[in-house]
Formats: sequence, C-alpha cells, structure tokens
Amino acid sequence: MQTILTVNGGSSSLKCALFQLQAGELRLLVNFKLGNILGDARFKVTDASGATLLEGNPDYASIPKEERHQACLETIQQWFTQQFPDNELVAIGHRVVHGGSTFSEPVLVTDQVIEQLEEFIPLAPLHQPYNLKLIAACRNIAPDQPQVACFDTMFHAQQPKIEQNYALPRKLTEEGVHRYGFHGLSYEFIQRQLNKLETPTLDTVICHLGAGASMCAVKEGKSIASSMGFTAVDGLPMGSRCGNIDPGVLLYLQRHYDMDTDALEALIYKQSGWLGVSGISSDMLELHQADKPEAEEAIDMFCYRAALEIGRLSAALQGLQQLVFTGGVGENDADVRSRILKRCEWLGIDFSTEANNNAATVISSENSKVTVRVIPTNEEAMIATHVVEIMG
Repeated sequence: MQTILTVNGGSSSLKCALFQLQAGELRLLVNFKLGNILGDARFKVTDASGATLLEGNPDYASIPKEERHQACLETIQQWFTQQFPDNELVAIGHRVVHGGSTFSEPVLVTDQVIEQLEEFIPLAPLHQPYNLKLIAACRNIAPDQPQVACFDTMFHAQQPKIEQNYALPRKLTEEGVHRYGFHGLSYEFIQRQLNKLETPTLDTVICHLGAGASMCAVKEGKSIASSMGFTAVDGLPMGSRCGNIDPGVLLYLQRHYDMDTDALEALIYKQSGWLGVSGISSDMLELHQADKPEAEEAIDMFCYRAALEIGRLSAALQGLQQLVFTGGVGENDADVRSRILKRCEWLGIDFSTEANNNAATVISSENSKVTVRVIPTNEEAMIATHVVEIMG
C-alpha cells in the first residue's frame, strides 16, 4: 500500500495525516495530533470518520526540547508501521509557513531549498524554525523518501501590486518588504471545494478563523487581497497575536519602556490578542466559558475587527456575493459567526439563526443578497494533493 504522510507543525504542536494513494486517488487513513509537546504531551489518533483510535500521554520528559519534534514523528512512525505493516511510505508533504518572494508553488525539498527557507525565519519566527526542524527530522527518519514543501504564502503570490506593496521607499519593496498573506493552503482547499459548486467564481471573502486568524478576498478563484501582511502577526487580533497595530506604538514601547526587539516580538506574538485583552486565555472556548467581562471584551473585539475586515475586503472586490467561514472557530463557533454577521447586515447579509446554530453548509436565508457558507478546511488533504501533483 503506497502512502503519503503530511506534516503540519508549530512550536509545541504537531498535526500529521496518513493518506493511501491508489490509482492517483487519495484516501485518508488516519489523523495524528500531538499537543503540548514541550510539556505534558497529548497524543490522539483518529480515523477518517473522526473516531478515536488511540489517545494517551507519551512521556518525552527525558528528551531534550530541541529533539521533541523528531521524537513525535518517531511515535507516529512506530504507530502506523505497526498498524499498517504493508505500508510503503512514498513521499512526505510539509506545510511551510513562509515562501518569501522565491516560492509561489510547491517544491521538492533540497539542501538549496532549505538554505533559502532559513532566510525567511525572521519573517515567521513563530512557525518557520519548526517547519524546518520537522523537515530535518523526516530526513533522519525516512532519508530515502522525497519531501515536498507547500507554502502558506503561495495562494496569495499573484495578488496585484497595489495590494501587496506598502507605502515605503521602492528599494525596500524590491528587496521583499511587502505583504505576503498566509493560511494559503486552507484558502486553496476551500476554493477547490467552491469550484465543485455551481457558482465557483462569485466574489468571495473566506474567513479562516482560529487562534491564528485571517481573511482573504477571492475573485474569479484567485486571491486579490488578504488581512495578513508581511508577517502572520498582522490583521485580526488572534489567540495571542495582536493583529493590526499602529507601528508608532512599537516605537513608543521601545523608547518609553526600553523594550528591545525580543521583548517586542514576545509581546505581539505571544502576549497579546485574545490572551492579552482578556488576561485569561488564548482559547476561544475558554473565553466563552469564563463568564467574565474581560473575556467578553476579547470576543467582541475579535468579532468587531472581523466585521471591519470583511468591509475592507468587500471594497477590494467591489462588492460581496459570498462569505465562507472555516477554521476551528469559523466552523464550530455559532456565537462568533452570529456576532460578525450581525455587523455585516449593511452588505445585504441575512442569516438563519437555526441554520447557523446547526452549522449548516449554507446559513444565509433566502432573502440574503450574500450567500454565507460554513465549509470545514483540510490543510492536510491540500498538502497531500500537492505531493501527488509534484510527484506525478
């Protein structure tokens, strides 16, 4: 049985999936999730239907933290080797957050590619180092298998310059200081799902909402604008990221609080967003359960900013015909969807409370001028698809 492994990791978490490849078609076998791998790790394996096959707490305490990602991959490899003894791993696909101006499509991983990707670490310090760490770990575990890097930035690579460029000296723009956009694998998956419908070319805003959150304006199936910019800290307030902020604030913090680069980086990436506003959590479910005014403020700020961003992206599209919610919060949080949609009624949006509460595929009413959908994303399936396309 030929299989493809997909790898999607962060600083303290790892999501993998194993796909069977048969006659050019992909079939999901299992999903793997490892959380809190730098602390008390949690391990969960589910099948294609979502049923739990295994759940536990692997002990990585004796393993140095810089080696934990490889240990996680070894845990996964051991499990699927035992469960699928006839398995033949033919390729590995990776989600890599930043492709810079160099990579606008998936690419086979080589030493030269790795060197280029290392140059983009300052652009995505929260993710890129761990993406590269996982590529290195896969080389150690499966040295003979080809690896394919798929980039979160590539869906946005052809955005018009008027959207991409900042009002900075041209020299800086030419050296790569411009908007890139992220969550591209998720947006590409959603767009391919929309392509299966009768009206795939509607002017659409896709809302990928989760602890990492962004939005994308799609015209004729192509990204023309997005909420994230040069880095993945821009745009909406997120779990622990501040989102859009006046750069003068950062200068003020440098001068009056003596904050250096590392302190500012920690502030805007790890201490802000829903966590910073609430002082409680970077998890939306925990904020709903907290029943405290600070938690309510964080939720309402997120929904307000999301509605504002839908307005901006609708202007980029010169109108809005379709709105899609996806991502962990976008797919599962009816309250957040409701708050956002109520602030967007001026766009002609009318939605069914019952359909929204049930997370129906279409939650807009018959009277709505804008079709509103809820579509689960699947970055792993998108990565595996690209691996098949690259490998032929």
